[in-house]
Amino acid sequence: MRFIKGSFICMLAIAFLGCNTGKKKTVPAKKPNVLFILVDDLGERDLGYTGSDFYETPNIDRLANEATIFTQGYASSRVCSPSRASIFTGRFTARHGITDWIGAKHGTAWRSHGRHDKLLPANYIPMLPEEDNSLAEVMKEAGYKTFFAGKWHLGDKGSYPEDHGFDINKGGWDKGSPIGGYFSPWENPKLSNQQKSENLTMRLAKETVNFIEKHQDSTFFAFLSFYAVHGPIQTTEAKWNKYRNKAVNMGLADKGYKMERVLPIRQVQDNPIYGGLVESTDDAVGHVLDALKDLGLDSNTIVIFTSDNGGVASGDSFSTSNLPLRGGKGYQWEGGIRVPYLIKVPWLKTKKISNYPVTGADFFPTLLDFSGIDMLPQQHIDGLSLRSLLENQTADMPERPLYWHYPHYGNQGGEPSSIIRVNNWKLIHYWEDGRNELYNLRSDPAEQNDIGKENIELTKRLSDQLISWLAQVNAKLPEKDLEFNMVEANNRREKLETELWPRLEESRKEMLSPGFMPDESWWGSKVTVD
Repeated sequence: MRFIKGSFICMLAIAFLGCNTGKKKTVPAKKPNVLFILVDDLGERDLGYTGSDFYETPNIDRLANEATIFTQGYASSRVCSPSRASIFTGRFTARHGITDWIGAKHGTAWRSHGRHDKLLPANYIPMLPEEDNSLAEVMKEAGYKTFFAGKWHLGDKGSYPEDHGFDINKGGWDKGSPIGGYFSPWENPKLSNQQKSENLTMRLAKETVNFIEKHQDSTFFAFLSFYAVHGPIQTTEAKWNKYRNKAVNMGLADKGYKMERVLPIRQVQDNPIYGGLVESTDDAVGHVLDALKDLGLDSNTIVIFTSDNGGVASGDSFSTSNLPLRGGKGYQWEGGIRVPYLIKVPWLKTKKISNYPVTGADFFPTLLDFSGIDMLPQQHIDGLSLRSLLENQTADMPERPLYWHYPHYGNQGGEPSSIIRVNNWKLIHYWEDGRNELYNLRSDPAEQNDIGKENIELTKRLSDQLISWLAQVNAKLPEKDLEFNMVEANNRREKLETELWPRLEESRKEMLSPGFMPDESWWGSKVTVD
């Protein structure tokens, strides 16, 4: 791929990417390609470059070494569908209306779970709004060939990837988990089964590479959205054995869980099944990155890597620990919303680390900016282009409020709440009783010390600002459940602590035992003769 220097050629390129001859920057003479990699449920602490000693992610670490690392990178929600909608719309969840994962029960239907909660979760929009100009639609209109592979979970038929700007869709439909598992045969009307025991994660990577190879002479926007590392977590016997031995060699903790407010929560990274699943995802990422390099496209391809919410530490598969961050997927604390957040702009050669708080809504305007596409401020109204920060780490970025709105109960133990972050201050407003928590994320990133009572005026100001913004965007709120029974709620809480917690500890020991075997085929990863 050609790189062109000098002020004369810079005049040709400036319409698309701008040029600064004073800094002698090298910029491509054509619009850049874009590869967007979204991992499902990957925790901020699940990678080598973020400090994990257990999981091995050499390919993602290599990307981090070439990219800008945003240490304060956030998903727009603590669960998947809302976060994904924010990426494609450039809007916070309360504004676009998808506030829970699509398919979650709300209103009186919530009672069917038998949880005995104080509130009835708010209603939400069940599909990506048609009236929005999605990121893919805008890129397509600008001449990009658009491709989607993997998890969509933004609506049923009529609201699939191909209905929102993607020319090609491999595997994206209404389901949010890998139906049939991570090894072929899987159940997916948008992704055929080709080879028995084929790994789904690598298959999606190969489909992405096939697309890139076929369109390497055009300009492309490829969105690789893994189903991994969402539950049900599965891996091969070889990878399980590797991570089981590693956990033993590192020294097994006597206990793996403690009780959070609602559910037990994992405290250690020693899950060998999840370790294998993370490594398989890293293998797939490496396959695509290597293809870009082999095709000579890596010098003109912007690569984004992130997750749609924090790692699953409670509920679902109890997969990982996000410590020292508190909570995990579904939770209102940093473990639920802080995620890996990498942007590689290949002609910006210097590795950078930024502490500026950013969210999933920022990808939309950032990509438009780098692609020379006119901004759509009424569409990506909550997003901010990060181009100036990527080009100059000392750029003067605005101090802005960030908002999260989740008027629901999480499967993982999270509570109906809304959040505002301004500078280093984070306020959580709880809808059950109207209380607030205030944290200083600079001095207390683990959110162990609620300092609201010591900062009454600041707490009130941030709370008022949050409530005012929610009213401005017509955010939907939960309602009191008039059939709430405190006795039943306390009974459920007691069972979670006295029955579920011990079962989780036993399950942890079982999956770390030498003779562990989920089934003879290891979830279908072994080729068996019928």
